[in-house]
Amino acid sequence: MKILKRIGWVLLIALVIAQFFGPEKNEGDLTSISVLIAETNPSAEVHTILKESCFDCHSDKTRYPWYNSITPLNYWLADHVKVGKKKLNFSKWGDYTLKRKEHKLEEVYELVEEGEMPLDSYTWTHTEARLSQAQIDAVVNWAKEAQAKYKQQMQAE
Repeated sequence: MKILKRIGWVLLIALVIAQFFGPEKNEGDLTSISVLIAETNPSAEVHTILKESCFDCHSDKTRYPWYNSITPLNYWLADHVKVGKKKLNFSKWGDYTLKRKEHKLEEVYELVEEGEMPLDSYTWTHTEARLSQAQIDAVVNWAKEAQAKYKQQMQAE
């Protein structure tokens, strides 16, 4: 029993010490998405949807919830953001080729249409990110229209 008590104390002390350390935060600026906005021209509704449902994980600016101050949750969140930005980073939209932009928009509308995005683990705590069918339709239509423009530009080259 003494050994379990010691292990418990060691784990508690380690957890307390870990609270003073954490991963680097994704605290850029949302102006970094200006190229995306300029090129794809989302409606005000779609822009709001993107801001509430996409940009936290797919841009250089994350709005962190209160529990991001708790280790190890902050590492879990940091990993989600890292993976999300690796797959699609709207802040780097200007760096993407036309072909990549066209393909990323196809992925956007497919994943949103299939209900795979935003992730359930995100919408559990960000209820404003849950999309209604009308919002899904708006994002899908925006992505398809923007994708068509990129296809035209690629054919013109």
